[in-house]
Amino acid sequence: MAYTYEPVGATRENLTACPPGFHPLHVRTRIGEGEEVFRRAAEAVLTWEMHRAIGVGIDTTADRAAPGVDVTVTLGGLIKAPCRVVWTTGEPRRAGWAYGTLPGHPECGEEAFVVDRTGDGTVWLTIAAFSRAQKWYARAGGAATRGLQHAYARRCGTALRRLCAEYGTD
Repeated sequence: MAYTYEPVGATRENLTACPPGFHPLHVRTRIGEGEEVFRRAAEAVLTWEMHRAIGVGIDTTADRAAPGVDVTVTLGGLIKAPCRVVWTTGEPRRAGWAYGTLPGHPECGEEAFVVDRTGDGTVWLTIAAFSRAQKWYARAGGAATRGLQHAYARRCGTALRRLCAEYGTD
């Protein structure tokens, strides 16, 4: 299956990328501090654990995010959102991935999940996306659909902070 949008991979170099005709999303959550928090957060993001912790269904062809891996996110048992991992990164201070939408997804676009550790040791989760409605019910939802996307991103940050709590986050 082909991706349902262009430019595929745009979030890799620029998490604020938003092509014309798409709606941007950029949510940054402080997870904690230190190398152990970073490692734990990176692992939870790269293995789908963060997503499962917020209660969404994850059906994937691999245990870890990697380019070309197909992922179907199921929301509320009703909405199925097929995607494919576009890129991953695993640097000493930055780890994450992005997926792009495939036919059948209610939206079209790309969403990135990146954990980074800044110079002062603070660990952050950034969720960045650009999207537009593809299915009729996503179009009908309008601003409410975008509000749900923001709530989803904030919930990911809360879940990741909780998953890393034993590693000294605040």
